[in-house]
Amino acid sequence: MSEEVVELKKLVKQLQGAVNDAEILSILSIFKEKKVTETLLRESKAGLAVGKLRSHNSKPVSDQAKEIVKQWKTAVDKAKARGGASGASSHNGTAGKKVATPITPSAVGAAKDVTGLRTSKGDGVKGGTGDSTRDKCVELVYDALACDATAPVEHVLNKARAVEASVHTNIGSTNTEYKSKIRSLFVNLKDKANPGLRASIVEGSLAPEKFAKMTSQEMASEERKAADKKIQEENFHKSLSASEKQAETDAFQCSRCKQRKCTYRQQQTRSADEPMTTFVTCTVCGNRWKFS
Repeated sequence: MSEEVVELKKLVKQLQGAVNDAEILSILSIFKEKKVTETLLRESKAGLAVGKLRSHNSKPVSDQAKEIVKQWKTAVDKAKARGGASGASSHNGTAGKKVATPITPSAVGAAKDVTGLRTSKGDGVKGGTGDSTRDKCVELVYDALACDATAPVEHVLNKARAVEASVHTNIGSTNTEYKSKIRSLFVNLKDKANPGLRASIVEGSLAPEKFAKMTSQEMASEERKAADKKIQEENFHKSLSASEKQAETDAFQCSRCKQRKCTYRQQQTRSADEPMTTFVTCTVCGNRWKFS
């Protein structure tokens, strides 16, 4: 591993560990001064790290990231152009000399753009089903699975084909329901906050056949599921509060503000032979809790 790659990897690690916008901007300013090549960006994953920041909530950060990516892309494109011109000149001036066979995406395992994101177009992937609609859907699923994957092209392509084939088998045609299901799977796979879903399919811990039948709720990240559960519990508590009159008491002490000004009510939420559930609300700070 070259010194340049090692240095860029250190910067990437610092960028990922940055705790505020000022720190991020400081690290980005160092990246901006770096002279890079396509190989350096891929091996260090600097392109991917900076590319992700183009959608950052902070405008100064996103603007700086966009500027750096544009700068790097220009440098890489110029290097490719110089390489192409040099290769053509050499070929024309040396009769009979063999020209090296280009390395295909399948041979190297991935073909990323300057931001480090892989696509079906960049990897030279085709659906291979013989049906134009299904082929486009295979490529769409591939784009979602491969965007930040490091697995070989053929491996990711097989997973994408398996997902699409399962959807097609479940629905039976390429109708509106089929397209809607593929779109739902794609949106959830591309969710930046849920990289574990993509990885589970590529790595094999989640079978394509099972994934093809999952709902949006089932595909959600653990954080999203926890947040949804909390909202449901709060809504349930509010609905019960609205339907039943609550009695005031000083028998309970709030764990948050330590006051004893509370209202409470009881509800049979389980089977009849189970004790009732008591719902308590602090009238001082609004803290709520329940017990049986």
